[in-house]
Parts: sequence; C-alpha cells; structure tokens
Amino acid sequence: MGSIDAFGLDEPESRPVSVIVHAGDPVDPEDVHSAEAPPATCRGAMKPGPARTYETLQRSNVEHMNSGPARTNDTGEELYKKACATCHGANGRGAPAALLGFDIPLPDFTDCNFATREPDADWLAVAHQGGPVRGFAREMPAFGDALAQDELQKILDHIRTLCPNDAWPRGELNAPRPLVTEKAFPEDEAVWTTAIDIDAESAVIHEMLYEKRFGARNQFEVVVPFGFQEHKQGGQLGDVALGLKRVMLQSLSHGSILSLGGEVILPTGHKNTGIGKGLTRIEPFASFGQILPADAFVQFQGGFDIPLDRNAAMDEAFFRGVAGKSFTQGDWGRTWSPMLEVLGTRSLGSEGVLHWDIVPQAQISLNQRQHVMLNIGLRIPVNHYPAPQFIVYLLWEWFDGGFFEGW
Repeated sequence: MGSIDAFGLDEPESRPVSVIVHAGDPVDPEDVHSAEAPPATCRGAMKPGPARTYETLQRSNVEHMNSGPARTNDTGEELYKKACATCHGANGRGAPAALLGFDIPLPDFTDCNFATREPDADWLAVAHQGGPVRGFAREMPAFGDALAQDELQKILDHIRTLCPNDAWPRGELNAPRPLVTEKAFPEDEAVWTTAIDIDAESAVIHEMLYEKRFGARNQFEVVVPFGFQEHKQGGQLGDVALGLKRVMLQSLSHGSILSLGGEVILPTGHKNTGIGKGLTRIEPFASFGQILPADAFVQFQGGFDIPLDRNAAMDEAFFRGVAGKSFTQGDWGRTWSPMLEVLGTRSLGSEGVLHWDIVPQAQISLNQRQHVMLNIGLRIPVNHYPAPQFIVYLLWEWFDGGFFEGW
C-alpha cells in the first residue's frame, strides 16, 4: 500500500547545486561549496540555469538513460547505479541533501522496516509512473519510458538485497483486511469500524482499533468499543482489549504466513447494555494467510474465548475464514477486493451449538497512495436468529503518511 513515503508529498523549491554528481562517484565535501559546475539532479547532469521544471527533468533523465549501448545484459546492481544511485546512493541510504536539487528526505533502502512493507507492484508503479501515481512528489521521476519492465524488476530485485534480514515479512504476504477475521500480517494501522443492527433496537456499535508493529515480526494493538441503542440514553463503553501478535512462520516463495497471538479483554462493558460481556477474558488465537495465483487469497483464524471466572460463562471456540480476490483499475489505479467471510462460534459446554454467519463484503482503496481504505459488508446469520448487521470500516495505514496525504 504505497509505503515508499520518503519520496514525499510537497514540491519544495529547487536550489542550485554547485557540483555534478554521477552514480558511484566519490564526493569531496569541499567540492559542494567550491566547484564551479552546472547544477546536478538525480536525473543526470543538467544545463545551468533556473528553468528546471518537472518536464525538463523528466526529459533529461530519459535521454540520459536511453543513451549509450543496449543494457539488455546489465545486472540489477548496474542498472541501479546508472538510474538510481545519484539520488538514492550507491549503498541505498540516499545521497546527501547538499548534493540534491530538493529538500525531500530520501528513503533508506537498507532499513528493513521501510523496505519490506510493500509488494513489488507498488514499488514498480512508482518507478514506472513517477511519484504522483501514488500521491508522492514529482521529484521522483517516471522511468517507464527509459527502462523496460524487466529492467525495473532487476533494479527492484537489487534493492531487495539491501535489507539482508529475512525475518521481516514481505508485503506480498499482506492480504486485504477482512471485517472480522484477524489477519496474520503485522501492521501499523488505525481502523474505525461501525456495526449497525438491522432491527427495531437499532443498536450501533463503534470500535476503534490501533495497531503498532515493533521488531520484525511483532504487533501490539488496543481495541476500544463503544455504542448505543435507540431506546437507551447515552453511549456505553464496551470491553476494552489489549493484544499481541507474532509472526511464527512466513515464506515468500510459498505465499504463506502464520501468526500466533492473544488478547486480554477487560470488563469495561456491561452485558445488560448489549455492548460487552462485563467479564475478564483471554483470547488466544492463530491466524494464517495464503496468497494464491491471480491476486486471490484465503485467510483463516481460530481461537478460544476463555473467561477467568469459570462460573460466570462458558468457554467458546471460534473459527473464521475468508476468501477473496483483488482487482486493479487499469495498470496503476485503485484496488477493489471483494471477499466472502465465514464465521463460526461454539460454546464448549455440553449443550453447545455451532453458530454460523456469512459476511459478503468489498474493500476499496480510497486514495492514490492506497493507504486509506473502506470496507462495506453485511453479516448474515445462517442458523441462528440475531438481526443481520451492516458493517463498515475506515482503515488508515498511518506508517505510509498522514490521513490527508496521497489523495
């Protein structure tokens, strides 16, 4: 979802640079101030003068890359040095700001926390079309006219080697978020969910979820539910939950990821309000995701809801699964992900009954950066009789930029 955020958003004023820098050249700090030379940018050497518009920079870069012998046999590292290293540095850490014609911070490709989050498709979109295709600054030029798709992929394959730690799950394993099922991939997200009962009581329950990654495989989360019913005055706080999740197994080649996690659910709600159970509970679970061909995916979650007061309620088991497929508008547009979710719960008492619900739904990216998303669905009971629920969430991947960025 477009976490190549160091390309920036705003377009700062260009400032003259008094030294020509080519990829891989050693830099003498004194040259930054003393050399008399045409200004340089990461698109190749430019002619002197202030008229360095975006279109001029684009054209200069394409000419620079198209000159010289064919690059068919160039390695990804060689292509990276020719096309990218002047800005991003031969080591991937970014060139010094004093040598660039703009003040936008550049990404550190050796930072695994940054470099592993997004799938190849998002990196290639920005490399092929330029920063604006994902709501970033125009200083990131489009290389689609200068480099073939396989050459861009070679460069990206080289960039991937700059993060040597395989413990970080790759963004290709990050399937779309369902309405109920907890996915295995760790995230930095804020999600606002609203569920509305379609019956005479008109209960409305909101839930605020905050997720924070730490380390390569871990995630911490806080869930705060609250809501109200039509015939009751004021809102009610539900049962607040604190959770941890850790990726145990992940394989990019197989498209699989498995996590174990758990929540402690605090008795901040009240059963008689219909919002919360008013019991301290623990909820261990396992989550699994599998990426399938043609942008399809399946996800599963299973676990237990265990009250600490064994006399107040029975243990429950839950089973959740979802299957879906993502579609992209054109080559680089917004993403649509229709899904069908199946939910099962069963009390572990002697007379426990297995209850099933189905939840047809669709997630859509709302902005160019694709880090703000909407999911709308309907929870339909199959073999029991509570009212159906209309459910919607608004998701913000806050690591990828501010909520109002990238539109």
